[in-house]
Formats: sequence, C-alpha cells, structure tokens
Amino acid sequence: MGKEKTHINIVVIGHVDLGKSTATGHLIYKCSGIDKRTIEKFEKEAAEMGKGSFKYAWVLDKLKAERERGITIDISLWKFETSKYYVTIIDAPGHRDFIKNMITGTSQADCAVLIVAAGVGEFEAGISKNGQTREHALLAYTLGVKQLIVGVNKMDSTEPPYSQKRYEEIVKEVIAFVTVSGWNGDNMPEPSANMPWFKGWKVTRKDGNASGTTLLETGVLKPGMVVTFAPVNITTEVKSVKMHHEALNEALPGDNVGFSVKNVSVKDDRRGNVAGDSKNDPPMEAAGFTAQVIILNHPGQISAGYAPVLDCHTAHIAGKFAELKEKIDRRSGKKLEDGPKFLKSGDAAIVDMVPGKPMCVESFSDYPPLGRFAVRDMRQTVAVGVIKAVDKKAAGAGKVTKSAQKAQKAK
Repeated sequence: MGKEKTHINIVVIGHVDLGKSTATGHLIYKCSGIDKRTIEKFEKEAAEMGKGSFKYAWVLDKLKAERERGITIDISLWKFETSKYYVTIIDAPGHRDFIKNMITGTSQADCAVLIVAAGVGEFEAGISKNGQTREHALLAYTLGVKQLIVGVNKMDSTEPPYSQKRYEEIVKEVIAFVTVSGWNGDNMPEPSANMPWFKGWKVTRKDGNASGTTLLETGVLKPGMVVTFAPVNITTEVKSVKMHHEALNEALPGDNVGFSVKNVSVKDDRRGNVAGDSKNDPPMEAAGFTAQVIILNHPGQISAGYAPVLDCHTAHIAGKFAELKEKIDRRSGKKLEDGPKFLKSGDAAIVDMVPGKPMCVESFSDYPPLGRFAVRDMRQTVAVGVIKAVDKKAAGAGKVTKSAQKAQKAK
C-alpha cells in the first residue's frame, strides 16, 4: 500500500460550556466520521434524559458521568478523512478540574482549535482572569502547538443572531478566526447563508515532505535502512514497514506506522527508545538538558534536587531538577530573577534537568515531539516544559546487529 494521505492531530480546547463537544461532534458528522442513524440514536437518548441539545456532544462524551453532568471529563479521540488528510480530533475538557486531561490531549496535537463563544457574556467569562480561554491558549503554546485557529461558536445566540458586530468585537480581543454554530452547523464546512459577511481566509500549504509532529518527525523510513535505537545504542536494519497491517515502500512524516527489525530482542527494544538514521544525526542518550517549564499545580515549593517523573514522547522516567537557572515571565519569556531558590504554582523558569535512567530527548526546535514533556508527581501533572538544549552523552561502541553489518557492506 502506498502512502495516500497525511495524518494530522487536531485538539479542540477552550473554556467550559462554550460548545466544544457540540461543535466538534457536528463537524465529525458533517465530515462523515459518524452516520446519521447514530446521531438520531444520540438525539433520542439525550431527549430522554432532558438534554436534547447534547446530541452532537455525545459523539465525543462517552462516559456516563460526562453525559449526566453535561461536561467533558476525559479526552476523546475521533477520526475522519478529508481529500488530503486523515484527521484525528482530540476533544479536550474545558473544566478547570480536568486541566490535566486537557494537557494530555494537547501534548499529542499538531494544531489546535480554540473555541470561544459569541453569546452575551460568554466570551467575556472565558477570556477573564479566572476563565480557561487564556490558560488553554498558553498551555497549547507551551506544549508546542504553534498553529491555532479560533472558532467563534454560538453565532446563533448573539443579539441579533449571526451578528457581524459581535464577531468583530471578539476578533479584537483574540487573533485565524472562523464563525460557526456548533448546533446548527453554520460554516461547517460549507459557507453559511446566515453570515454572508464572513469571507473566510485561505491557507497556503506546502506540497512535498512537510515535517509532521509525530515520532516519525523528519525524512523517510523504509525497508533496508540502517537505524540506531537510543538510549539503548543498538544499530540494526529495518526489515519491513507497515501501516494498518499493509506493507509500505516508505513512510513519511506524520505517518503512524509499525516496523520490524532483525536480531534485536524484546528486552532491548523498550518503550521510550527512539530510532533514527544511523548515518544522519542518529539519536543519542541525554546526560541532561535545559528546559523552560511552567509550574501548574504543586502544593508547596520546588527546589533544586526535586525528582518527579518526566513523561516525554513514550518515555516515563524519573528526573531531577538539578539547577533552577532563572525565573521568567511566562507570557513574555523575559527574565525576572537569576538563580531562584524555589518555584511555586504559576511560576515559569529555565531549569537544568538530569534523567535518573537512560533517556533520549531532543531540543524542541529540532524535533518537537521529542522536546516537550510533562512533569508528574502525586498522581497529577505538576508542570509542563519544552527542551531548549540537550547535553548528549558520548556514545560508546554499541551493538551492531549482523543484518546491519551486512546492509552497510552492501552499500
């Protein structure tokens, strides 16, 4: 099977009760990700519970607690296709109590849709100091999501409905926008006759091998390639590459693939290993790294020596805050203080970190998926960060399998 379409992950974020799940569910339905019969079933079930307006939200809100409370608690994944892409939609919770789940969803995303509501007072509640609109946008940026669309939802509930004036008020506060009604399906995806004043915008796309933010970040992966696994430091040959159980001649950035290698035992190739071209910037073990972190939720103070668990790509490893280098403004990035004695919730800082076990990471600017991480302690996410620089450990003479030696000689 040849590669047909690019895979992209889109996270939907924003303040609670702004219609994220309804708009996302309706979009999935319009894009043929779910059939009409299922929507009708949800409509009947929602009406029986006295929640008739939740039929589209129920496409994503599967948990019984979510349906009873009418809010999203966990992240939901749903897929559909367009003419060019396989799209995975990640619906993230807007409620403050479930911010950790929102972080989990956002850390997997290539781009984000930030939903704000046009209803009277609703946008203002979300953008206020205590609202989640600003925090979600900030977290998305911190976690490396650099492409953001703002969806101005509930255009059917403005005064008067579908008001251009109200839309323009909101645009002044945030900044690409698209006007939608998650309930009525306006501008999803066909242009709406209710808002002829909205002309939309065009996106310029690059053709060819665009870099995607998945484990296969750059270049290609194909049978016959010689790859090095880090931090285990094993070099071997790729025997086959598959997607959806069908063989590929090559995989490109953005593809979610499986591949087989020869002469490598299961105990050697573990979760958290990273594979790369053995001749072109091969992955290496990190002795330590410098990162920009934001402390989200820690009950006390974080000092040098603090050793939580780091979740970076598929690695789950204890790591130490070796040095607190400087405290910074979390919005502008400007330095506030050199060598702070401690960090607390809400602080942002540049820190030096040392993994407790062998780990492979990269700077976010070089390989985004290997350069963003969550800090977890006490069964919760206490901080998020992006890696600015990596101190790589000099690789010794690692294991080179017989198949790799043979492949290298053939070239």
